[in-house]
Formats: sequence, structure tokens, C-alpha cells
Amino acid sequence: MTRTRDPILDLLTPLRRYAFALTRNRAEADDLVQDALLRGHEQRRQLAPGKAPGPWLRAILRHRFLDRRRHDQAQSRREAQFAELIPQVVEAPQDNALRLSQLRQAFLDLPDDQREALSLVAVEGLSYAEAGTILGVPPGTVMSRVSRARARLRDFEDGVVAPRPPLKLIGGRDAEG
Repeated sequence: MTRTRDPILDLLTPLRRYAFALTRNRAEADDLVQDALLRGHEQRRQLAPGKAPGPWLRAILRHRFLDRRRHDQAQSRREAQFAELIPQVVEAPQDNALRLSQLRQAFLDLPDDQREALSLVAVEGLSYAEAGTILGVPPGTVMSRVSRARARLRDFEDGVVAPRPPLKLIGGRDAEG
């Protein structure tokens, strides 16, 4: 009994070549091919029997590329708009301007979930329930994230350096059995 070679394997090189032409980056091209093959596998019933999978997979690959590009462009626009909202220069005495800049950076350095929750509640003035709906988490989770974010900012203002968590030993002779 002989096994026939999967025709998809013969398409890997042309798909990678096409993806590289679109992305101009080998790693992104490989990710794009993998994404297109996964999407093709999920939607394999849409391919008519006896029809060549090459053009169909190339179309999926191109659509995934365009989706990613639109997503990246929208993300860049949102980040640029947000950056415009934050003044780069604040008219104040030098010490206050420097401190405000450091505090702004501390806010931006917060973990994403804490920064987002604090922004919705403290800056936008939403209730915990409203913020929880937007974030898709319970209000208690929002309260916890806001509390941790405020504590980190207070520690920053007080000059407290957050201690690093101790490393957990796994295996070896010191490990508990």
C-alpha cells in the first residue's frame, strides 16, 4: 500500500515565497503561512472537491495578510492619537515638569490590565461595573486591578522600589520531594 503525498506539502514553498513577497520578513511570512494553513484547515469544507487548493490557499493567505495589516494600521493610529492626548511638554517649573513626566512614564509602565482599568475608572470616570463590562471581567477584578495600579503609583511617588518575587527552585537537590 503506497501513500500519496499530500498536495498541501507541495504548496508550502510557493506559499512561503508569496507570503515573503507580501511581508518582506521571513518570520512574519512563516507566521502568515501557518495562519493561512490553519484557516484553510478550519474551512476545508468550502473547497470544492477536485478543485486545486493552491489558489484557494493563496487567497486565504492574502486575506489574512490584509487583515493583519489593517489591524496594525488601526493600532498605530490609536497609539498616535493617544500620544497626542498626552502633552509632551508641560509648562511648569522644571522640577514639576520632570516629576510629571516620570509619573506619566510610571503610569505607562503599569501592566496592561492595571493601566487599562485605572484609565477607565480614574481618567474616564466609569464605574467599576461599566469598566468590567468593557474589559469583560467582573467588577471585583476591576477594583483589584485599580487598587494594585494605585498602590504601584503611590509606591513610585514615595520612592519605594517594588521587590522582585523570589525565584522558585524546581528540581535539584534543594527541591522538596
